[in-house]
Amino acid sequence: MTQEPQRDTRATRRGVLAGVGLVGLAGAVSACSSGGSSSSPAGAASASTAPASAPGSASAAAGTGSATGALATTSEIPVGSGKIFTVQKVVVTQPTSGDFKAFSAVCTHMGCIVSQISNGTIDCPCHGSQYSIKDGAVVAGPAPSPLPAEPIKLSGTSIVLG
Repeated sequence: MTQEPQRDTRATRRGVLAGVGLVGLAGAVSACSSGGSSSSPAGAASASTAPASAPGSASAAAGTGSATGALATTSEIPVGSGKIFTVQKVVVTQPTSGDFKAFSAVCTHMGCIVSQISNGTIDCPCHGSQYSIKDGAVVAGPAPSPLPAEPIKLSGTSIVLG
């Protein structure tokens, strides 16, 4: 007489973890796809601004650019701060009046896109790395290296990648 192995009807740890992962993934996809800009006027670039209680903070913009190919105008980049262009993966800063810098918006630690500029640093939300708005140098780790500089040109009051 052969005996078939008994099957445990309880859920396995692997099955439970896979189910939890799928539920989390579905939630993340849902959150990303439902984050529309219903309060923004049609055709306006989506931007999130830092709270008023955070002086020196800048907005993180979708950065679609204008018809002329400019990222922004010089007046859109606050002195002592900057602006993040997530589509182009570029950060433009103005450490001192009239001195514009551009860096990659990709964190050198794990490749996350930086999310805010506050108190003279460009900050990554993933693991807390911070970079100087002056030269992209690492101010706080775990980032192993500075943000690479990106070439920009000033054309009148427009800031153009290039």
